[in-house]
Amino acid sequence: MVLAAGYGKRMRPLTDTLPKPMIQVLGTPMIDRVLDHLERARVETAVVNLHHLGEKLEAHIKDREKPKIVFSPEQDLLETGGGVRHAIDKLGDKPFIVANSDTVWLDGPTPALERLRRAWDGRRMDALLMLYPTIAVPGYDGAGDYFMDPEGRLRRRGESQVAPFVFTGVQILHPKIFDGVAEGRFSLVRLYDQLQERGRLFGMRHDGEWYHVGTPRLLHTVERVMTGGPAAREWL
Repeated sequence: MVLAAGYGKRMRPLTDTLPKPMIQVLGTPMIDRVLDHLERARVETAVVNLHHLGEKLEAHIKDREKPKIVFSPEQDLLETGGGVRHAIDKLGDKPFIVANSDTVWLDGPTPALERLRRAWDGRRMDALLMLYPTIAVPGYDGAGDYFMDPEGRLRRRGESQVAPFVFTGVQILHPKIFDGVAEGRFSLVRLYDQLQERGRLFGMRHDGEWYHVGTPRLLHTVERVMTGGPAAREWL
């Protein structure tokens, strides 16, 4: 599933007339980059949720053949957890990939999605999040998201803590974590916290590059980093 329904408020004014996933990074819309990763990973079908300027996004990707696109429109914005829950009947009964449509990553020696597949162990985990070192994200001034123990189990940072890893928005989830969860608006973090308490939330460190594209200024920074410009020396 590709999460593509949000307003992208921090990217205004660009997102006043364009869905955030269609904003280009070095000439390629971010959602196309994500779908290209899925195609290379031999994913046959991608469910894409729609809300803000959904008709523009649908027109942009509806004719794509690989992966085949299935849309999940949302009358009201449901956030990450609610969006996946709303589409759960389209996702089957086996673990599936979920990716934010506005994330940009470059693979390491082995494609990230293949590494996630290899790392998945359904005996131990119900969610596997791809993480990236907090200090290595160009232009990022946040406090990170998670601590990871030697076995890969995750713990979300406390309010006054700084965590060594940022969640990249790429993950594998088991559909059973939505059993008994009512439809509605909620964040996936709510489910992560429940899995954390049960020791079923795991992480994998990304060995390539990952970029946080949250504002027009960061978009400019990311493009300069990716082309080896002065911002690369400033931030890395």
